[in-house]
Amino acid sequence: METQEFKPRILVFSTDKISDPGIDQAGLRKIHYSPSVYTISIPCSSGIKPRWILHAFEQGFDGVFIAADGTECSYSSKCSEHTNSIIVEAQKIMKERNINTKRIRMAAICSVCAEPFVNHISTFSKILQDLGSIKNEIAEHKAPSLS
Repeated sequence: METQEFKPRILVFSTDKISDPGIDQAGLRKIHYSPSVYTISIPCSSGIKPRWILHAFEQGFDGVFIAADGTECSYSSKCSEHTNSIIVEAQKIMKERNINTKRIRMAAICSVCAEPFVNHISTFSKILQDLGSIKNEIAEHKAPSLS
């Protein structure tokens, strides 16, 4: 029987005005990245809630990637700073739940950043492959204590 190689499921939060067009360009230019990458379009990365990130892990996503607008955000000049604080808050909760904080990443992805996006996702996928399935970490957290 042939065993399948683990392909991490990644949820990408992408901004509709800036990073979505860059991600779309990857598809249009046929720059390959894993079909186990799923994208949710949002207006601004600073609107993401830490609970959304945790919910993604609970739903079996092995990693969460935030494709932020960087300094090009039309909603806030401090978008990157605010998005970073959301990630820091999410990482605190992840640590409490024994979820490896390497399972979340953020990068500024612009409207012409097809290749950088694919490179980020490729690198992130390799990190997640080394970590293994999120199901293992979630199961360990839910396991009853023996003490």
